[in-house]
Amino acid sequence: MSKKLTSNKKAKKAESKPKSSPFMAPIAELIATLEKHGLSEIEIDTKGSRFRVARQLGGMPAAYVSGGPVPAAAAPTVGAKKEPEAPSESMERLKKITSPFVGTFYRSPSPEADNYVQEGTRVKKGDTLCIVEAMKLMNEIESEISGKIVSILVENGQPVEFGEPLF
Repeated sequence: MSKKLTSNKKAKKAESKPKSSPFMAPIAELIATLEKHGLSEIEIDTKGSRFRVARQLGGMPAAYVSGGPVPAAAAPTVGAKKEPEAPSESMERLKKITSPFVGTFYRSPSPEADNYVQEGTRVKKGDTLCIVEAMKLMNEIESEISGKIVSILVENGQPVEFGEPLF
C-alpha cells in the first residue's frame, strides 16, 4: 500500500514541474542581452521561429514568441551589433539631437511634402528638423544649434522613445 502512495506522490510531483521548452534558452539570452546593453527592444529569427523581447514602460522585459514558420528566404539576424570604434576628434565635436517625447518620427510635414532636412543639409538654430507625433499632436523639433546634418538615425514613421538620438 505504501508503494501506491509513493508512486502517486511522484506522479503529482512530476506534473507540478514546469515543462522545459526549447524556446526558453533563446528567450533568456535575449532578455539578458536586452538588460546588459540597455536596449528597449530586440528581435531575432532563428530555425523557423521568431523571438521578440521588448521592455514595457514599467521597465520589466516582456517576451513575445510568434508561432508559425518563418519563410526560408529570411536571413537570420543573429549576432550582436558591432561596438562603436573609439571616437575620433571630429566625432567628438558632433552634437546629437534627441527626441523630447515618446512618439512617431516624421521627416516631412505630410507624405507628399519634401523632407525638412537631408544628410548634408546646413541648418541654423531654430530650423525645423522633423516632427514627432505624440498623442495625435504634431510637435516640430527645431535645431538647438547651427550646423550640418551628418546622419539621420531614424526611419520615417518609426516609433521613437524619449531621449533617443534622431540626428
